[in-house]
Amino acid sequence: MPIKTKRWNDPAEANDGFRLLVCRYRPRAVRKEDETWDAWCKDIGPSRELHADYYGKHGDPIDWDTYRRRYLEEMTAQGEYIDELANLVAAGRTITLLCSSACVDAAHCHRTLLQGLIEERLAAR
Repeated sequence: MPIKTKRWNDPAEANDGFRLLVCRYRPRAVRKEDETWDAWCKDIGPSRELHADYYGKHGDPIDWDTYRRRYLEEMTAQGEYIDELANLVAAGRTITLLCSSACVDAAHCHRTLLQGLIEERLAAR
């Protein structure tokens, strides 16, 4: 599969290809020379507001369905980034979308939603 997902601290593998950090926040205390990613694109991570709402920073946490809907709505404004990633994959490059080290459930993570958006763009070609 040319699109993979992992946490940023998962071991890098030779077949990871282009490793893109897709978190709103850069991991704390990681020195530049210790980065495990090739690039960071915070704009395709959830907004600060969505992140706070999901983790209950301003009240009760929102549920996954609400998070999913809101994240996908936010990504409608990021079509150029998604197209660029789809173009990389269409050109034969593998990309690995990296999320937070705390994100242990890929099925309930924006990186998997983003993977789906990229795959939809590829299927529409």
